[in-house]
Amino acid sequence: MEYGSISREIHIEATPEVVYQVISRPEHLREWWPDEAELETPVPGGTGAVSFGSGPEAKVEPLTVVEADPPRRFAFRWVCEDGETAGPGNSLLVTFDLVPAGNGTLLRFSEAGFREKGWEAAVLEEAYQDHVRGWDYFLPRLVGYAAKVATR
Repeated sequence: MEYGSISREIHIEATPEVVYQVISRPEHLREWWPDEAELETPVPGGTGAVSFGSGPEAKVEPLTVVEADPPRRFAFRWVCEDGETAGPGNSLLVTFDLVPAGNGTLLRFSEAGFREKGWEAAVLEEAYQDHVRGWDYFLPRLVGYAAKVATR
């Protein structure tokens, strides 16, 4: 099995402008993805963090914005070792490409960099499968939430 990247294409009943806000603003992110989200500004070089769970058990992942091209593309790096600055080879790259499709948006999602992390095979497989399960859960939530925001 190949553990290099995760890719999904999904249709969202909302314009690219609405979807872009939903994937790049902390007040929207926390409605469909993490339990908590902080992002100073969604511009290249902007930093923040997402948290899953609460209290001392919470898993906090810093993130760094790599690309912000509203309403076409939003990309960030995350999942790097504590104290490191996320970059190629030490983190995962999440990219959301937004393409107008009728009255909605075709979202092309990818998460890459698993092999480049240098994890041993068992750790790589476990991390990859964990992220597949996570995105398979969260991306449908994104679809529903963005459609709801679009009707406001």
